[in-house]
Amino acid sequence: MSTLPEPSPSPAAEASIRNILEWLAAAHDRSGSDDAEQLYRQLHKLRGTPVPIFHRIKLLDMLHGHVERVVKAELPCFQKISLPVARKMRQRVKQVVDLLEPLTQDYFNSLAELFDPEGSNSLRSPHNSLLRAMQGIGWQIKINHLVAAPTGVGLWQQLHAAFRTARRFGLEAIPGPRGSASIERAYTDILLAATAQPASFSASELKFINDYIEASPLGVELSETPPTGADAVFWIDLDRDFPAHALIRRLPAAESLPLYFACDAIAAEARRQLGELEHGTSAADLDLPAFAETRAGHGVLRRLTKLWGKPAKRRFPRRRQSYRANLCLGLDNLWRLMRHTGSPVPLSEWMVTNESPDGYALMHVSGNTDDLRIGDVVALQAIDEQDDDGNAPQRICIIRWAISENPEHIELGLQLIAPRAIAAEIAQPYELDAGRVAVLILPETPPLRLSESLLLAPGKIQNAGAPLILLVEKDNLLIREIRTENLDEQTSSIELFSVAPDHSA
Repeated sequence: MSTLPEPSPSPAAEASIRNILEWLAAAHDRSGSDDAEQLYRQLHKLRGTPVPIFHRIKLLDMLHGHVERVVKAELPCFQKISLPVARKMRQRVKQVVDLLEPLTQDYFNSLAELFDPEGSNSLRSPHNSLLRAMQGIGWQIKINHLVAAPTGVGLWQQLHAAFRTARRFGLEAIPGPRGSASIERAYTDILLAATAQPASFSASELKFINDYIEASPLGVELSETPPTGADAVFWIDLDRDFPAHALIRRLPAAESLPLYFACDAIAAEARRQLGELEHGTSAADLDLPAFAETRAGHGVLRRLTKLWGKPAKRRFPRRRQSYRANLCLGLDNLWRLMRHTGSPVPLSEWMVTNESPDGYALMHVSGNTDDLRIGDVVALQAIDEQDDDGNAPQRICIIRWAISENPEHIELGLQLIAPRAIAAEIAQPYELDAGRVAVLILPETPPLRLSESLLLAPGKIQNAGAPLILLVEKDNLLIREIRTENLDEQTSSIELFSVAPDHSA
């Protein structure tokens, strides 16, 4: 069937196109993100210019290259944030997201003409437009995760729509430009990162997770029925504005047509690589980022094996609450607080909004949060439980997630690891030069913890399983000989070992 030639742009449109091309020529060799605002204006200028589809997509592709430059220049800054995210940083985040939103939408808008059976799409395959639309959505989701913000409304639905369109036209398995990921691989990589519960990792840990997923030769395969024999099955509903759910935690609605995938293979690979790293193999030899060799990297891989390989069902129901509590943040502050009752330590005030036997959700009320980090340890002290001297039971928790919607607001999720702690020190008899190490002794707390534990800074115990001398100074000095058994928790801020008496002494 013959097609009519595309009409020539009007004089006004030609002037607009010329202005965009002149800006592109001037920005050709630029680096960094200083011209993000100008780039935003060029995108909106193109959006308001009536031009044939071929010219529009060609200009979009050229502008896309500069948007990619801006995003890649800003991402390292977003990986160094403190919570809650400062106003100036939020403005930078908004500037980048404001670039991505129209770019993504315009690629979507172009698809209507590219898929028009009465038109001619021989000039351009819709595959690249779909892939770049999906890339723009993926960047927005990644940025939201890095700054601990909720994912924008409609983003997941947009992502699902792009993948559904690719499947409908058989484009999902075609490799991207220069051998980059296909639409299906890009889509499942984004889903896989979301199943790792991004709110529970710091920005640097999230970067490692994204790099790990993108570099892994193991992807996940989507199917219309749950994979058989798999321990870790997840599902997505392409009609809903949500990421993937673990099947063990939530079932799809009866009227939905979900897609399923299993993460057993990539979880097993992460477990194998963790074992190799712990036995001295370098990250480079395993084709992993250097971060994998750090204590925090080991902790991330250990948690990924559980999140991907054994997603847990919620053990306890939550109860809504509304009471105030003080938070003492950081291992050093907790140790001083436990060692010297009443010693001055920085506290911040929070509102407990819900709780269960193994944790709390809190909303910030007042006080400094500059040193707040996901994975750090805190002591929670309910204000209404204080005695006449201002003392209250100190529940020991790990910060498991954080959400910050604006500079004045932050919410935390805490995992309770012990109802109390005792400040102590340890010495390693075969490493006397190492000196004493400050630790917190956590009592056994069935059913949460079945044995006594030691909480300490990362890397202080070099040889797990080696005998330790535990020094507890209260009214008098108590000396115990113990041995570490298992490394139960590991983050960039703390390590938690279960311990037992050393009967070999």
